[in-house]
Amino acid sequence: MTDIIHLLPDSVANQIAAGEVIQRPASAVKELIENAVDAGSSSIKLFVKDAGKQLIQVIDNGKGMSETDARLCFERHATSKIEKADDLFAIKTKGFRGEALASIAAIAQVELKTRRPMDEVGTQIEIEGSEFQSQHACSTPVGTSIAIKNLFYNVPARRNFLKSNSVETSHIIDEFQRVALAHADIEFSFNHNGADIFNLPKSNLRQRIVNVFGATYNQRIVPVEEETFIVKITGFIGKPEYAKKTRGEQFFFVNNRFIRNAYLHHAIQSAYEQLLPRETHPSYFLFLDVDPKSIDINIHPTKTEIKFEDEKAIYAILRSATKKSLGQHNISPTIDFEQKA
Repeated sequence: MTDIIHLLPDSVANQIAAGEVIQRPASAVKELIENAVDAGSSSIKLFVKDAGKQLIQVIDNGKGMSETDARLCFERHATSKIEKADDLFAIKTKGFRGEALASIAAIAQVELKTRRPMDEVGTQIEIEGSEFQSQHACSTPVGTSIAIKNLFYNVPARRNFLKSNSVETSHIIDEFQRVALAHADIEFSFNHNGADIFNLPKSNLRQRIVNVFGATYNQRIVPVEEETFIVKITGFIGKPEYAKKTRGEQFFFVNNRFIRNAYLHHAIQSAYEQLLPRETHPSYFLFLDVDPKSIDINIHPTKTEIKFEDEKAIYAILRSATKKSLGQHNISPTIDFEQKA
């Protein structure tokens, strides 16, 4: 009887990984912008055409890559962030698994140009569906430009699964905003189909919130600050009168990484008890700094869900810090003495 187990070819393995990591154009945008942040860039430009189906390009002025690194970055599990398993429990950067570029290259036509400050010329690489097409020296500014064309061109089923351009663009805006809010010290721009959507100069967090969501937010938010040996909390929460029917501007960042966490969201909601009309949601832009060893960020392919070692304590501190901020800014429930017991 013949053996039935065999290893998948790299091209197929990469497409499977792509299914986990790159679910839609916004996933690719997230991975590329986070790579640009990790490269130490002070300016990051995003260009998108046709909601990312035709083109996604990210240009940064970061440290760039050597010729060897430029080639290696498209290999699976190629990463500059991890050398041993223990490093997984001390992650402070964004992308670290080394799957993103390999996954993107498996399902798109990719052109990379990159140059380090100490190099006279840069490197240009072209890949199509995991297959290297060309590599040669080129003239390019310091930093990295990566262009992804025709996403999912060789996986028609996944391309057909994509939603309308307006929906896919909305997802891209979400990812862009999350990274831009986490890094107010970096200049960001976003151009879609030739029109500027965002031009965000380097600023502080309050100004970045205003630049992203509009001038009225300056009056809508109040600061939160709390530091304990478990967690340091900074950021802003919305005044109750500006609460919305939809859960829109709600952002948790743990060690500058955007996360979703229903339990911590409940901590915020409960701090607003008696302050909010029913079925409304407050805005919040909160940053939690914790010891990387006390969290596990590897439980979800997109890394937006994490496990805390001491979740109950963080819940209590977050709720208390929110209530304190509301109290300090004279936002507290009014006592109705006429109310019958």
